[in-house]
Amino acid sequence: MQQIPVDTVGATLMVAQPPAPKIANQKTQERAVDTRTGEFLMTLDVLFVMNGNAEVVKVTVGESGISGELAMGTPVTLTSLVARPWENEFNGQKRHGISFRAVAVTALDAGGSNNLKAA
Repeated sequence: MQQIPVDTVGATLMVAQPPAPKIANQKTQERAVDTRTGEFLMTLDVLFVMNGNAEVVKVTVGESGISGELAMGTPVTLTSLVARPWENEFNGQKRHGISFRAVAVTALDAGGSNNLKAA
């Protein structure tokens, strides 16, 4: 699957919704697992602000890649953020979009640097 690195340098990133377990099957509530590592996956909504534009994106990260207190409004850095285009067909209807995945999501210190790590 094609992965496109996302440059976050110069962007302001903050938690819009704290991390929650990613669910693979809504009916059984089975948690999603990384197929390469076997690690449980988490999702969180991140407010991405750049050049006067703001957008909330859902980011998936492995459970071990979450560090610091990630409450709503917390400034964060995303390590190795990539975008993955996807497409599927369900009941004869094609759907498509972009999913976001990061190796790590780290809370920034209140007085710390705003140097955001790019992919």
